[in-house]
Amino acid sequence: MQSRRNTIQRKMIADAVCQLNHPNAEQVYAKVVRQNPNVSKATVYRNLHLLVQEGMISTVQADTGSERFDYKTHKHYHLRCRICGEVFDANLPVFSNLEEQVKNNDGFKIEDHTIEFIGVCNKCKNEIGG
Repeated sequence: MQSRRNTIQRKMIADAVCQLNHPNAEQVYAKVVRQNPNVSKATVYRNLHLLVQEGMISTVQADTGSERFDYKTHKHYHLRCRICGEVFDANLPVFSNLEEQVKNNDGFKIEDHTIEFIGVCNKCKNEIGG
């Protein structure tokens, strides 16, 4: 019965990632535990990383130090609010050959790239009067 329970919990965790906007693990845990108080924090963390390994969700390495999770697994760029730390998807096509355009004389082999735009979200902009 343990595998069925893990499957149900994993689905709840994946659903929480889909419903939240680039959540961190604590935000996913808070949402899941409201639905099922028996789910432990360790279960949420373990399953988040299993979902990443399985390619069901992806991670967003925000500069805030808190790993974020994303239900979009395809390559895309992000916007991050420097005030509240929220992460949003950028409406920008992916530069598919950017790695090839970067010239490097040190023998560095580029494997991937991420782009994060930093600014102020509408909510924070309205709160600070900007």
